[in-house]
Amino acid sequence: MAIPPRSTKPVHRPVATHRLVAATGIHRGDRLYQQDQVCVIAHPQVSGSMLALVADGMGGKSGGRKAADQVVLTAQQLYERHSPSEESPQELLRQLCAEAHLMIKLTALSAEEEPHSTLAAFLITPERQCYWIHSGDSRIFHFRGPTLLKRTLDQSYVQRLINEGTLTEAEAAVHPQSNLLTACLGTVQDPEPVEAAIGELEVGDVLMCCSDGLWHYFNTRELGIVLQSLPPREAAELLINKARQRAQGGGDNLSLAIVKIEAAS
Repeated sequence: MAIPPRSTKPVHRPVATHRLVAATGIHRGDRLYQQDQVCVIAHPQVSGSMLALVADGMGGKSGGRKAADQVVLTAQQLYERHSPSEESPQELLRQLCAEAHLMIKLTALSAEEEPHSTLAAFLITPERQCYWIHSGDSRIFHFRGPTLLKRTLDQSYVQRLINEGTLTEAEAAVHPQSNLLTACLGTVQDPEPVEAAIGELEVGDVLMCCSDGLWHYFNTRELGIVLQSLPPREAAELLINKARQRAQGGGDNLSLAIVKIEAAS
């Protein structure tokens, strides 16, 4: 049987117009136990796709860490199986939130105290689209240059007062109930996470998610200048060091993940 000749027609593949440069940082602060978790995951098959998240655990010396660990483990398992042709980024993020919430509740059966966790996660697609989801008071920021384009609003008691106009941002920062959350993962009630679609990112844009142990010590102008001026690794180190200085020995766990869109080299 004759074997047909191999086609010599060139195969055209899309040329990458950008690359994603990422870094994470984590510090125990002045607490006895580390209950934050952070990760950045590049998709194993889809080039140019990346998932980043922060989970701030709560619930005793080990309960909070177990909760945060469950968030990261769930994210890793779901993202490795994620097929963009079969599942949208929004569906993946919703599933991450729902399954992590369920796993934390199951963990509570053997935990020392009832474990909970915040979630702040964003996903960047090869088309430079960005989607995020969050529950609790860990935040996500989107900067273009030093300018803040969008950030999440906390699911917290003081944010509710800010929304009602009875409290300012400055007053919220020193409010005695500033750490009281109105939603998070692992509670009796199912979480009501907030989602957003950012649209097309531009070269130079920076996304950052972080726990309250970090954002508490900076205003958005400071964050924008640092993230614009430095590569992600150096920016993460500077922000952690400066937060530790400003905490003056009373700092919480802190964690952050930074992803910058750069031109393809």
